[in-house]
Amino acid sequence: MQKILIIRLSALGDVAMTIPVIYSLAMNFPMHEITVLSRQQFRPLFQNLPSNVRFISADLGGKHKGIIGLNKLFAELKTENFNYIADFHSVLRTKYLRFRFKLTGIPTASINKARKMKKKLTRRNGKTFNQLKLVFVRYYEVLERLGFIFQLNFESVLSDNKPDLSEIVPLTGEKENLKWIGIAPFAQHKGKIYPIKSQLKVIEHFANDKRVKVFIFGGGQTEKTITDGWAAVYPSIVSMVGKLNMSQELLLMSQLDVMESMDSGNMHMASLVGTTVVSVWGATHPYAGFMGWNQSIQNAIQVDLACRPCSIYGQKPCYRGDYACLNNVSPDMIINRIEKILF
Repeated sequence: MQKILIIRLSALGDVAMTIPVIYSLAMNFPMHEITVLSRQQFRPLFQNLPSNVRFISADLGGKHKGIIGLNKLFAELKTENFNYIADFHSVLRTKYLRFRFKLTGIPTASINKARKMKKKLTRRNGKTFNQLKLVFVRYYEVLERLGFIFQLNFESVLSDNKPDLSEIVPLTGEKENLKWIGIAPFAQHKGKIYPIKSQLKVIEHFANDKRVKVFIFGGGQTEKTITDGWAAVYPSIVSMVGKLNMSQELLLMSQLDVMESMDSGNMHMASLVGTTVVSVWGATHPYAGFMGWNQSIQNAIQVDLACRPCSIYGQKPCYRGDYACLNNVSPDMIINRIEKILF
């Protein structure tokens, strides 16, 4: 048996994108033990993986904070006697840990983030507008460099075709003959968020369709206030903000007929349970390699602009000042794509 440590500390979407690769590795190498090092809040993503996958949390805001904390973390990890270190993150913290392991003679490999290619894709003038490798491929290549060759054969983190829904039914009700739509209208950065006024038109359209029920996903008090307000106006809308833990969110997402999401962690969570996602892209672009697992580019809603993409993560302010990449996406573009999938 070989012991493999895979490190990816943040963020939600990036950690979620490790799942198809780790699952496939575990299934193809059941004789090996795979340990994932990440933050505690991401543990639920790994609960339903094969039995040879285990999770260790890094307390980066507490006992593992700073260089002293990283030394403590390394000392704890060293006792596990890992044979291989796969760094899926390649930031200062993980580079330091990788360096410490390398000094002990343990084979290590890290992700190639293709920073130069991403800069060419997002620069204002003279873009090199090409599809970059999917992040899943980049994760796989880390393991490949360590000698692990296998097929990416992941389908869903929920292997049970009839999962136990008793945890969520009190909030969702029975599905019966309705079509269930999930809408995740928020993201971390403004360059990824479809304007709320336009999003509300999409929500209103489906709220008035007696064939469907709409579930809104999000997090935080501000988002809860907004979505609770929508739910108060439209009886067919249910705000799930603040009502479910991550495991329950995955369970609900697995029951959706379609999910509308920004380029965000919710897109990747829905992808992990095999749900079709209609994704909305603004400052970012699928060409950067962050499309959800097994999602179709046909369901990526976006407008062609010479300035797109201007950012990999959507955090840069719009140099035009008008966020045309998002404001020029009409509600009908989203509605028509969702209805094509549903009906």
